[in-house]
Amino acid sequence: MVLKHFKFGIDVPCPEVFTLEIFGFAGLAAVGKVCNQLEDLNLRFCEGLTDTGLVDLAHGCGKSLKSLGIAACVKITDVSLEAVGSHCKSLETLSLDSEFIHNKGVHAVAQGCPLLRVLKLQCINVTDEALVAVGNRCLSLELLALYSFQQFTDKGLHAVGKGCKKLKNLTLSDCYFLSDMGLEAIATGCKELTHLEINGCHNIGTMGLESIGKFCRNLTELALLYCQRIGNLALLEVGRGCKSLQALHLVDCSSIGDDAICSIAEGCQNLKKLHIRRCYKIGNNGIVAVGEHCNSLTELSLRFCDRVGDEALISIGQGCSLQHLNVSGCHQIGDAGIMAIAKGCPELNYLDVSVLQNLGDQAMVELGKGCPLLKDVVLSHCRQITDVGLSHLVKNCRMLESCHMVYCPGITAAGVATVVSGCANIKKVMVEKWKVSERTKRRAGTVISYLCVDL
Repeated sequence: MVLKHFKFGIDVPCPEVFTLEIFGFAGLAAVGKVCNQLEDLNLRFCEGLTDTGLVDLAHGCGKSLKSLGIAACVKITDVSLEAVGSHCKSLETLSLDSEFIHNKGVHAVAQGCPLLRVLKLQCINVTDEALVAVGNRCLSLELLALYSFQQFTDKGLHAVGKGCKKLKNLTLSDCYFLSDMGLEAIATGCKELTHLEINGCHNIGTMGLESIGKFCRNLTELALLYCQRIGNLALLEVGRGCKSLQALHLVDCSSIGDDAICSIAEGCQNLKKLHIRRCYKIGNNGIVAVGEHCNSLTELSLRFCDRVGDEALISIGQGCSLQHLNVSGCHQIGDAGIMAIAKGCPELNYLDVSVLQNLGDQAMVELGKGCPLLKDVVLSHCRQITDVGLSHLVKNCRMLESCHMVYCPGITAAGVATVVSGCANIKKVMVEKWKVSERTKRRAGTVISYLCVDL
């Protein structure tokens, strides 16, 4: 039997993975016996599976297995991973999410699977000892993701930096005991790094990221989430050293301001994606610099950045051809800024202007004129937009597929009817239930999926 992909357990259906609903170790063992070309095995929430089944499978199809994922399988222990390390010499990808896996299992895989390129770990009982083994043994590792590790320290990252010279993608999430020293070891040892995400690692600060800017010149994507100790100087160094940066994500970074964004804009002029959320020190000056220098920018998200106003969007409209814009909760943005986007970004297909209290019909008129490719629009909580503005938007945006307009007091049942009748491709409308008339419901038929919200 030629079966290359096998997903076992409770998960969202995936058309590219063949799923067999067999429960218990006997079923998995049977797969190992008859599917000797199995390459991809994904085990999720399989409470009935034990080590016996996975050990038998490793014996049966270990030579062909290239990818293994184990999540929330309470009876799968280090015994299974020891079998994987012994029999699955071609394994390239391992994803573990389990509190029942310890150092012994990870060490066995690191020692027995020399071709391992992707390793994702969310195992609260795994410590530096396992990561040192990975650094010493997995010399082909290209992607490493560490989630919610309370027992990892800089010692583990030093080993990875020393041994995994091919590492290109690193994610550190909620690893509270990692510090600048660990990140410096990665920077000096893994100079081919292209993607870095730091999420909630509260002891990593400015110095650690400065080292990334100095040594990782091929960095193309950087994500900093909930990094309170990383300040402007870190991004100044990234701007100077990482000229190939194409995507920057900042969430709740309270120490990063306009100086940092100006440095990124001036130094990383190939930037295509800039996503910023709740970074309250970033204002017009930084975003203006992006508009002046980053002409390749296609995605801009500035969610709840209170200091960003119309001046910033006017610069973006003059310098960039956006396809995606989200300025939800940026209260200083009004008609002037969105009108500049409408005039300068004819390829815009996604727009979220929710919770903009100063935005009105004039901006809607210009969007209708200038952005005919719009497919998704979010207008919720915009109190000054009325049926008049909505009709102008709908009149010219014939490709519109979704429109969210919850809690817009100026939009009535007539406005909702205009969207339904005027947009041939409409698939989803989000609006208060009482604004949908019986006639509109009949006209919509079953094509539209309404998400109705009562007042």
